[in-house]
Amino acid sequence: MPFYVNGPVNFASEVAEIFRQLIKTTRPLVFWPPVILLTGALAFSLIDFDEFHSAVSAANGWLLSHFDWLFSYASFAAVGLILWVVFSPLGSVRIGGPEAKPILSRWNWFSITLCTTIAIGILFWGAAEPMFHMNSPPAFSGAVAHSADAESFAVSSMFMHWTFTPYAIYSVPALAFALAHYNLGRPYSLSGPLSLVFGRAALGKSGSVIDAIGLYALVAGVAASLGAGVMTLASGIETVSGLHDTTLLRLFVMALIVSVFVLSSISGVQRGIKILSDLNTKFFFALVIFVLILGPTGHILSLGAESAVEYVTKFIPRSLALGERAGDPWTRDWTVFYFANWLAWAPITALFLGRISVGYTVREFVLFNLVAPATFGAIWMTVFGGAAIGADAGSGALSAALDERGPESVIYALFETFPFSQVIISLFIILTFISFVTAMDSNTHSITGVCLKGTPSKERRGAEYQMKIFWGVLVGAIAFIMTSTTGIDGVRMLSNLGGLPGLFILISMGAVIVTIRVLWLDEVRSAAQPAQPVTTPSTEKATG
Repeated sequence: MPFYVNGPVNFASEVAEIFRQLIKTTRPLVFWPPVILLTGALAFSLIDFDEFHSAVSAANGWLLSHFDWLFSYASFAAVGLILWVVFSPLGSVRIGGPEAKPILSRWNWFSITLCTTIAIGILFWGAAEPMFHMNSPPAFSGAVAHSADAESFAVSSMFMHWTFTPYAIYSVPALAFALAHYNLGRPYSLSGPLSLVFGRAALGKSGSVIDAIGLYALVAGVAASLGAGVMTLASGIETVSGLHDTTLLRLFVMALIVSVFVLSSISGVQRGIKILSDLNTKFFFALVIFVLILGPTGHILSLGAESAVEYVTKFIPRSLALGERAGDPWTRDWTVFYFANWLAWAPITALFLGRISVGYTVREFVLFNLVAPATFGAIWMTVFGGAAIGADAGSGALSAALDERGPESVIYALFETFPFSQVIISLFIILTFISFVTAMDSNTHSITGVCLKGTPSKERRGAEYQMKIFWGVLVGAIAFIMTSTTGIDGVRMLSNLGGLPGLFILISMGAVIVTIRVLWLDEVRSAAQPAQPVTTPSTEKATG
């Protein structure tokens, strides 16, 4: 305890030593560029927010207008590639080799995957997004606002944005990484799998640049989501307690989230993420059942069935933006925007998803990394979207909340139509808090693994803790300042700009999977010495 025993001077030397050790174990070309870019963007927004927002908006608009067709086609191709893999001989390959053992049970694997990916989004948008589509359906839908056709269009659109296509975007790079790392011994990085296609050109400094780009996109995305989560939690606290949604309240919420997720993150994947995601997912199921039973059950089920049929029958034209969809701004502003956002998050998140899949076959990977969470996403959107549409049809209260207080308030307006609303809102606030902690926890693992060099060791594990604390504080600071200056949209668009490099990484990872299937099938089948996961020895056996 140097600070208390020997005074602040010794404490300062201890802090300096921590930073020296951190720098010693850090990949500088990966770590420093995202840090400089993010802090620079943050400073720009504080100096001249209007100019900052204008510049980012212009860049985002240019990206979506020039590459919208490629975002659509690549995302659709990801779905097709995963289907091809499932029915090919590659589907029977065990990740990590024939003797590899899982580090997680199937339930924990599913719950961690769900909470790492879209859990935050479904809480924020489950009731809010259908209000946008109901109130202003695009011309190509042929629907009149607030009509039955608009209802079906709204929920089927949420299926497109939140279910199978997003998880296919995540699954392609995650599977490529898992097979390359565990079965073929490639490094724990984005460049590792790419070296199977591009050779040494994907390693060294070029590989560091690839990892830095993916890291930047993910960190900006985590900051944007954390900011949105803080607004959601502050709005809920205001609804329950009557406290005003002030800067001080947001600072308290932000500090609490960062503190808890850092503590959870340094406790290890089995003690931290596993416990939180298990609790989180059980809350999800309980809340879905509650809303389904107390909401307009018949309307929810019939609307879900109609929307599912519309989603399936129009999947190809919607995915590829065919016909009138191609020229309608709605497609670019919603569907393509979502695809770009998923692509920004997918590369680094894929490292974590691939890492926890060791010991299972490729077909099991697809089942638990794509089919199961995507199906749950469809159920959630059906129940909450249907309940929100039904509640708004009678009073217009949800649309009014959207117009007056923003999308973060819509879910609370929905809960206020149910009995025991204050209790449900309080539980939902807890669920939202745990969701954000869980997602930030898992993404911090990925961020740390990419930033550090070397193999697991006592020294490296110490650096992991320090790196997680550093990123936790930086992400929290960015999110807090942005929400305090109404700049969360700017950060969200900054994250979305990472969709362009993410797009080309996805295409390259698809090429990796094809290469493995064509040229490396025997090697991945017979891998006897799986690469060591970047984690602690306590993850050697499945638990839970």
